[in-house]
Amino acid sequence: MSEKLAVFFEDPFWVGIFERISDGKLSVCKFTFGTEPGDFEVCDFVLRHYHELKFSPTADIELKQNADNPKRRQRNASKQMLRIGIGTKSQQALQMQREEKKLERKQVSKEMREAEKQKQFDMKQKKKKEKHKGH
Repeated sequence: MSEKLAVFFEDPFWVGIFERISDGKLSVCKFTFGTEPGDFEVCDFVLRHYHELKFSPTADIELKQNADNPKRRQRNASKQMLRIGIGTKSQQALQMQREEKKLERKQVSKEMREAEKQKQFDMKQKKKKEKHKGH
């Protein structure tokens, strides 16, 4: 299991992307920091609130075997530091999470709408019965 946090500026806020890879599956969570967080604030956030984060559903990924050459690892690390934005797999995982939440919201609002319609119908039926009781 490996975890990675990337903090970058996404106009107008600072955003953190948490990537978690376990058993060849990737799950992602996006958190908006607001103002530019310092190293201490990021570390404090991870220690205190990591367990509260809502990660996306897992997506299959292919793990590449990296060479053990220390210079190559250093170059790759510097490239990652310069890279702006998030990887496409991360974007897909976040999109899946958004779609899932959207479907949940639709389902809840539909149930509330139907419950309200049923309540109105029951009130009309009760009122209709009340009118006919006296005759």
